[in-house]
Amino acid sequence: MDLYKINKKYSFFLLLFNIIFLISISKYFENKQIEFQYQTIICFFLISIIGVSHGALDHLKGYKLMKIYKVENKSYFYLAYIAVSLIVIFTWMIVPEIVLIIFLIVASYHFGKEDSCVEQNTKSLVYDFLYLFKGSVIIIAPLLFHNEKTNEIFQILNLDLGFLSSKFLILMIFLSFIANIIITVQSNNGGFLIADWTNIILLNVFLSPLIAFTIYFCFLHSVRHSLSLIYEIDSNDFKVGFYKFIRKALPLTLMTLLLFTISLYFLANYYAFDDAVLKVIFIGLASLTFPHILLEYLIEKNEK
Repeated sequence: MDLYKINKKYSFFLLLFNIIFLISISKYFENKQIEFQYQTIICFFLISIIGVSHGALDHLKGYKLMKIYKVENKSYFYLAYIAVSLIVIFTWMIVPEIVLIIFLIVASYHFGKEDSCVEQNTKSLVYDFLYLFKGSVIIIAPLLFHNEKTNEIFQILNLDLGFLSSKFLILMIFLSFIANIIITVQSNNGGFLIADWTNIILLNVFLSPLIAFTIYFCFLHSVRHSLSLIYEIDSNDFKVGFYKFIRKALPLTLMTLLLFTISLYFLANYYAFDDAVLKVIFIGLASLTFPHILLEYLIEKNEK
C-alpha cells in the first residue's frame, strides 16, 4: 500500500471515529464543551511524547544536510540546532508578542504544507499562501468557537487577540476551506484534506482549545509526518519501517520529554501550574519548530 492510500484511509478513519466519539459523549456535558479532569497535564505528556516524536529524526536529516555541505563533525549539527532553539527562547523572553505572532504565522504555513502531502515541483508564491491559509484553521477555529478560553491561553503567553472580530475569523475559516478545495483539486488527493479540515472544525466545536489542539497535533499532524518517515525508512514493509522509526525516534523523544519536564518543574515555582504547563508546551514547541522548519527548508532547497 502506498503512502497516499495510507494517508487517505487514516484521514477518513479519524474523522469517522471523532464524529462517533464526540457525539456520543457530548450529551454528558452541559455546556457542550468537553473538558476532562487533569486535561492540561495529560495534554502536556501527549504533546511531549507523541507530538514531538515526528521531529525526533531531525538528527538523521541533519547528517544528510551536513554531507551536502561537506561537514564531517556531526556535533556541529546538534550545536546549531540547540543554538536556534535557545535563540527562540531568549527572544521570546524579551519580545514575547513578536515571537508568538511570527510563530503562529510560521506554524500555520508549516501545518498547511506538511499536512497537504503534496509534492510542490515549482516554487510558487500562490501555493505558499494556500498553505498559510490552509494551516491557519488550527489557530482561527479555537478563536472562533471558544474565543474567551483561547484568548486566555494567548494572554498567558503575553499576547491579546481579543481585538479580532468574529467577521474576520469567519472570513479566515472560509479562506482556509477554499485553500483546501484548491489544493485538493490540484493534487487530486481524493478529498482527504477536506476530511482533515472537517475534523479540525469538529474538534474545536466540541472540545476545549487545548484538547482540540493536542488531538490535532498528536494524532493528525504528528502521525501524518511520522507515516512519511516510516515510508522513507522502509516503503516495502510498513511494520519493519514502524519498528525502525520507533527505535530511531525514541532517544530524542525521551530527551525532549525530560527537558520539558525539568522546565515545567522550574516554571511551576513562579506561575500557577496550568499556566506553567501552557508556557512549556507552546514556548517549547516554538523552540523546536523553528530549527525543524529551517532544517526542512535547507534540505528541500539543496535537493532541487
